[in-house]
Amino acid sequence: MGALFALAAAASPPAAAAPCGNTGAGFETWKAAFAQDAARAGVGQRGLQALAASRYAQSTINADRNQKSFRLGLDEFMRVRGSATIVRQGRQRLARNPRFYAALERAYGVPAGVLIAIHGMETGFGRFMGDSQVVSAIVTLAYDCRRSDFFRPHAIGALRLVDNGTISAGTLGARHGELGHTQFLPGNALRYGVDANRDGRVDFYSEADALASTANFLVQKGWQRGAGYQPGERNFRVIQEWNAASVYQQAIAIMAAQIDGRG
Repeated sequence: MGALFALAAAASPPAAAAPCGNTGAGFETWKAAFAQDAARAGVGQRGLQALAASRYAQSTINADRNQKSFRLGLDEFMRVRGSATIVRQGRQRLARNPRFYAALERAYGVPAGVLIAIHGMETGFGRFMGDSQVVSAIVTLAYDCRRSDFFRPHAIGALRLVDNGTISAGTLGARHGELGHTQFLPGNALRYGVDANRDGRVDFYSEADALASTANFLVQKGWQRGAGYQPGERNFRVIQEWNAASVYQQAIAIMAAQIDGRG
């Protein structure tokens, strides 16, 4: 089916995109139209085959409609998300491997506490990085009417990551298609990924690559070396680029300061 998609993209004039949907009923028709968009965006054969093999992810839709924790107050959010445990374990991680985090700070100017807090918040330091197929999840969200415009570039990004071998059609990640230790959305993974361990590939399931990529994301979004990162300080607005939820942003700033010994 991927080959047919590619041939259709090459042979057919541009067509109007298939409409988004709120159920799986129109998903296959939408995929055929989206394949043409993907091909025009530079997605190759492997990416198109991954798109053809993707399935409507009802579990992703259920998760997208049920993000209750972001509606909590700050104290309750931090309790539910285990902030005390993240801080305690984060301090231990920093104490065990100070050279690793110091090297990241020298290279990017991002303090260890910020990277550790994000790592702990997103995946419990890599203990659970997701059980959903990245491509199916992100393609489903690109099709879903709720936030189609936001997720379409990330769906293209996921297919290009398949093309370049960073992920496969079967790679597992979070329910919204995020991948790796710090849960990068695919478009951001494509743009900000760093091969920190120099093994010739960017691997978001490698802690070194994932944390360096996270630091690079923050720098590219405007992180200023040595500036503060609490609310009202210069780098807090960069933390806001990582996640749009106010309680998440505040929690990261608080935990990071505690891990860094500043709070």
